[in-house]
Amino acid sequence: MFTGIVTDVGRVVAIERGGDTTFTIETDYDPATIDVGASIAHSGVCLTVVGRSGQRYAIQASAETLSKTTLGTWQVGTEVNLERSLRLGDELGGHLVFGHVDTVARVADRTPEGDSVRFVFEAPIRLAPYFAP
Repeated sequence: MFTGIVTDVGRVVAIERGGDTTFTIETDYDPATIDVGASIAHSGVCLTVVGRSGQRYAIQASAETLSKTTLGTWQVGTEVNLERSLRLGDELGGHLVFGHVDTVARVADRTPEGDSVRFVFEAPIRLAPYFAP
């Protein structure tokens, strides 16, 4: 389970395409705390660590994940928002999110508002009942 609070910005340093696509991510996380099998959210997509070496670890994504998320556009050098999964006793400083992607929305409009930007997204109508206003 995740809160949506980004705790590091990693970088894609290698991509291997095969049956699944393996991404190698460089991070400032303490490597001793990254277990093989751990779940880490990568720009909102929960993926499992399949290996690690030094300040880098590897994740794999299936063709379905590549087609339903932004991972299919990642290249060497892409920056990735990282979030570790919650542990019992961790502060819930954001909101609970599961890190599983149900669809990809299209940015329909982007309008500056003060120091912020208002985005309007278009998503499949079948998911409308699940969106909060």
